[in-house]
Amino acid sequence: MSNNRLEWHTLLPDTATFTSIFEQQWNGLYLENIAAVQPRLFDSLSQLQRTTAPFPLLLLKNAESHDAQQLLAHVIAEIAPENTTSQGGRYDWNDNRFQFTPEPTADSPFSTLSGSVQIADWIEEEQLFGALRSTSSGFQLQPGLVHQANGGTLILPLRTLLLQPRMWLRLRQMLMQQRFEWLSQDERTPLPISVAPMPLHLRLVLTGDRDALADFQESEPELCADALYSEYEEDWQITDHEDGEAWYQWVHSIAQMHNFADLEADIWPVLFREGVRYTGDQQTLPLCYRWLLRQLRDAQLAGEALNAENLEIAVATREWRESFLAERVQDEILLDQVRIETEGEAVGQINGLSVLEVPGHPRPFGEPSRLSCVVHIGDGEFMDVERKAELGGNLHAKGMMIMQAWLMSELELEQQLPFSASIVFEQSYSEVDGDSASLAELCALISALTLHPIKQSIAVTGSIDQFGNVQSIGGINEKIEGFFNLCEIRGLTGQQGVILPASNVRHLCLKSSVVDAVREGKFHLWAIDSVEEALILLTGKCWQNDDQAVPALIDDIQERISQFNQPDPRHRPWILRWLNWFNHN
Repeated sequence: MSNNRLEWHTLLPDTATFTSIFEQQWNGLYLENIAAVQPRLFDSLSQLQRTTAPFPLLLLKNAESHDAQQLLAHVIAEIAPENTTSQGGRYDWNDNRFQFTPEPTADSPFSTLSGSVQIADWIEEEQLFGALRSTSSGFQLQPGLVHQANGGTLILPLRTLLLQPRMWLRLRQMLMQQRFEWLSQDERTPLPISVAPMPLHLRLVLTGDRDALADFQESEPELCADALYSEYEEDWQITDHEDGEAWYQWVHSIAQMHNFADLEADIWPVLFREGVRYTGDQQTLPLCYRWLLRQLRDAQLAGEALNAENLEIAVATREWRESFLAERVQDEILLDQVRIETEGEAVGQINGLSVLEVPGHPRPFGEPSRLSCVVHIGDGEFMDVERKAELGGNLHAKGMMIMQAWLMSELELEQQLPFSASIVFEQSYSEVDGDSASLAELCALISALTLHPIKQSIAVTGSIDQFGNVQSIGGINEKIEGFFNLCEIRGLTGQQGVILPASNVRHLCLKSSVVDAVREGKFHLWAIDSVEEALILLTGKCWQNDDQAVPALIDDIQERISQFNQPDPRHRPWILRWLNWFNHN
């Protein structure tokens, strides 16, 4: 058992390795930083500036937020050449005609080749294309985003264009023709003859999530085939010292762009741990622009200095604000409205772990669940009550079938099982999906078959394959903390803990209260690779044993199957029963 037990230092990422990085000075080389952490994005934006295609288009998988668009605009402005070699021009506002000039003039209301970068969160036609207004002295031209970005780059959210197809069709036509034509807002009022079309050449960047990109690809397959494509990468793999330094420089770049105070050295280990918890991997840190900005802003709200104390206050306060539902669920258990045992033993009952994601609630949270199994004489059916009640999803049903396949393979029976089993999530009134409970369900089934009790002080999570290997699952930190919080309120006994897949150890980043309890031996975590390891921890008995003198769980199952298959003596002929009684007397 001790071989599977995790030490406290494995429950957090190793930040000590990067201490020397956190104490160094930021070099301020912004373009080098973004080229290091976003090489694909940087290359795509650079190629967009060099392309000679008549319709330069970049499709970018990125968040449709103002901060994300500002970042893109900043990068493009740094990459774009200062001087434009294309032919420029300006409007002559006296006669409303476009006149070509060698270079754009500074007094022009908007130049056709300003090289600027324009962004918009939401656009209407007038905002995008400008307007032609009638005044007492004649007509007045009001420029739109396409005029301000002419010769430069226009960044638009893809959802905006998908929701306004007429506007997109007009924009696409003018970009392909490289010409802008004014349209009268009132069909009854024709445009003055003096308003002439103007040359238009700009680079278009459309940002959106995968669903938006898929919709756009379906509606514009030919355009997408010729477009550049890139992604804003949300995560950064930390494989060596240089990767840690690149992430350090990236966060500093964001802080400088938004004029934050200097980041103190002690804030980095806290930010590092919160980043690992966000990504769910000890070797992965977030590059998410919005997430990083929120951490810095919240820390600055907690205090003027950007240090560890203020960031920890911000994180704890945010968790408290978002913990209402988790506390109500916990109260139901403490008031015995939901039955969850954390001490003692029981046959066919086990504590599983779930993660609840409530629509409209910002934070998923862990919840222990009681799984139970009963076995009776039958035709070999393993009934998934959740599936029968139409509360179980396809993935849950898949996990149940894999569990049954492993058990049948291990038993090596030549005939049909003489028993049936019923497995259910007790007091579960919503849909259950995912295969992370398949290990717990299998252990409950084996307990019911062998009549060996399971320790209720241990909760189990993990999925299995058909060979009995335990596989990783999601939400491991929330699951562990959900069970720990319940045990802590009831009182830690030193016997409580969680069994988890060994492949999930790299995903651990637990709260300090859990780490302290593990360090003091009041709570335990066991990392396992196989079903056999879980059964030893839960029942104290092995699954198979080469020593025939020591019975194993599989032997107990086979013995019970033999008892099921024996004929009932009450059904023997009366003469044989009478002789049997006579011999015993």
